[in-house]
Amino acid sequence: MNKPTRNQDALNYHSKGRPGKIQVVPTKPTNSQRDLSMAYSPGVAEPCLRIADNIDDVYKYTAKGNLVGVITNGTAVLGLGNIGPEASKPVMEGKGLLFKIYADIDVFDLEVNAKTVDEFVNIVRALEPTFGGINLEDISAPTCFEIERRLKAEMKIPVMHDDQHGTAIISGAALINACEIQGKKLDKIKMVVNGAGAAAVSCSKMYLALGVKKENLVMFDINGLITPERTDLDDIRLEFATTRKDAQTLLAAMKNADAFIGLSAGNVVTPEMLKAMAKNPIVFAMANPEPEITYELAVATRKDILMATGRSDFPNQVNNVLGFPYIFRGALDVRATAINEAMKIAAVKAIAEMAKKPIPEAVNLAYNTKNLKFGREYIIPKPMDPRLITEVSSAVAKAAMESGVARKVITDWEAYREELRLRVGTNDKLLRNLTNKAKQNPKRIVFAEADTYKILRAAQIVKEEGIATPILLGNVRKIQQIMKESDIDLGDVQIIDPRENCDHMQEYAEYLYNKRQRRGITLFESRKLLSDRNYYGACMVQFGEADALISGLTKDYVTTIKPALQIIGTADGVSRVAGMYMMITKKGPVFFGDTTVNVNPTLQELVDITVLIERSVRQFNINPRIAILSYSNFGSNEGAIPEKTREAVRILHEKYPDMIIDGDMQANFALNADLLADNFPFSTLIGQPANTLIFPNLESGNIAYKLLQEMGGAEAVGPILLGLKKPVHVLQLGSSVREIVNMITIAVVDAQEKSKVR
Repeated sequence: MNKPTRNQDALNYHSKGRPGKIQVVPTKPTNSQRDLSMAYSPGVAEPCLRIADNIDDVYKYTAKGNLVGVITNGTAVLGLGNIGPEASKPVMEGKGLLFKIYADIDVFDLEVNAKTVDEFVNIVRALEPTFGGINLEDISAPTCFEIERRLKAEMKIPVMHDDQHGTAIISGAALINACEIQGKKLDKIKMVVNGAGAAAVSCSKMYLALGVKKENLVMFDINGLITPERTDLDDIRLEFATTRKDAQTLLAAMKNADAFIGLSAGNVVTPEMLKAMAKNPIVFAMANPEPEITYELAVATRKDILMATGRSDFPNQVNNVLGFPYIFRGALDVRATAINEAMKIAAVKAIAEMAKKPIPEAVNLAYNTKNLKFGREYIIPKPMDPRLITEVSSAVAKAAMESGVARKVITDWEAYREELRLRVGTNDKLLRNLTNKAKQNPKRIVFAEADTYKILRAAQIVKEEGIATPILLGNVRKIQQIMKESDIDLGDVQIIDPRENCDHMQEYAEYLYNKRQRRGITLFESRKLLSDRNYYGACMVQFGEADALISGLTKDYVTTIKPALQIIGTADGVSRVAGMYMMITKKGPVFFGDTTVNVNPTLQELVDITVLIERSVRQFNINPRIAILSYSNFGSNEGAIPEKTREAVRILHEKYPDMIIDGDMQANFALNADLLADNFPFSTLIGQPANTLIFPNLESGNIAYKLLQEMGGAEAVGPILLGLKKPVHVLQLGSSVREIVNMITIAVVDAQEKSKVR
């Protein structure tokens, strides 16, 4: 039976388990009869009566103030066209997911069977009591213009058609900075806009609002230049009609133009057109997935060009996610009656200004750069920049207040900014950042168990996504047969069978013999051991033929780790290895150690493990707050474990005074800052919960992470093997493809870090 293909994977992602990508989750306790009587009848009557007396209390007693409707009729779904409301629902669920991830905004997605303006407007207008804001999505032009205009006029909550204004806001910020870098003035530039859909019209209006002169802008659609003589245009597009006679073709219009804005189709701009442009040209080729001209061709044609696209694999991605979550966040937080021009301009300027400020280290780490700075390859912030929610949302909220559409006043802006920071946790954000970092400098990962479907499928994913270059170990025919049966395409991937007379075998055997000859291993036995893929793979990493080894899917932990210790050994200054899990929880990542290696560490071993894990957590750009766990709280119980953990903390405080650590303590006090403050106000962890938990022995750590994984809904990433000189990582027995991909990502980032040390 064939295994899933790449397309089938997408279908499985949306269909397996609970269908779709979103769900409604209660925010209040519902465990007792009393809870239910409060949630519904009779307790619900009281807030109903309060709202009946004062309609604004709906924001106080319901979720309306944090609820956005993502609404479409499916007539212009990006890249898919008019596919209808039902077929558009996966896209709308995805948009809702982005609202939640980036700005903690809840969403109901509504796909309405309404083709006329009147039908659509009547449906959405009637929903005003439900929502705090309306995000219109994927509605065809020109009806989208009239729908938005009417809804904005007839509703007293924020309404925005993101397809129009999202691109306009982000590209507007990019244009401001591009002009500054290229030495141009907005009111002087000559601009060519290719495309006349909703996004192109809205972008052009934004550029005019920012200072571009109307007489300096020409617009093309699929039928050519927009002129007053054309009879196939609506009034909205005719606003951009030109009488210029020297711009009848795109090539002619591009002559001496300062800026080209593409919102049309791929590969419509030629090198000849770029060469015709003025000195230091600005080119925003935003068609997706194929830009109007490829980035490589554009920069090869003009060395003085400043280029932006809609693609994430090139500099200066114009990505709507830089705007819409934070614009709605700011609008909702002041209960704005609209998203007006002042708020959109405020978002533009906030995004533009952010790019000029020093880059947080978290962003450099996420994109694997050291010197990301304002310039031709960085004119707008990166989507992973954690400052977006504070900078853009607060600017939008302030503009709403100043322009008179806010119904709630913010007076303490620093407190508001802190509230925004706390809204969005760092759970899956950390994995996204690690994935981005891995993609910036992919590494060669050797797989010791490549003759399994899961490993091959994970290898295909990381190869396609640019995370890693796979090297496969195992029986060549068996691997090729699995790939053929499972429709897995790994191109010219390297496949090695250590049981055959392969390259470097003699070199590896002599190395292993020289290292282990006084530990009972002969040269003959060294050759024999190297037929084991874990030994051969470890040698590949040691000799630089691969950057990291992944194994353990089908073998126990000890069998996998032993060859790595014998061949690679521990890092300088490290006396032992340890295992760590990154637990991705709703409250953010929590690191568990040691969960896989050291069965019952001695006092000194516990100290060494803690130091090793503390350093490792820092590599994820997280400041470790460490609790050494016990069944005691600061001496409340006696016994070998409390005594060991207390003494370990004393030693660590003495040797590493800057380390934030405390213990012995029970897990609930470590993770509950209020509980800790109420009972043990002297603790060095006061203020925030611990994010790194050190267990006194292997059994407690192993049991804890598996319980949290199965019962607490946390995602376990690991085990991350710490302390080796070069990267080797061991999978859980029976890991899923997703877990393998996560582990590969960790291995790539680990290899990046270790390559800096050499």
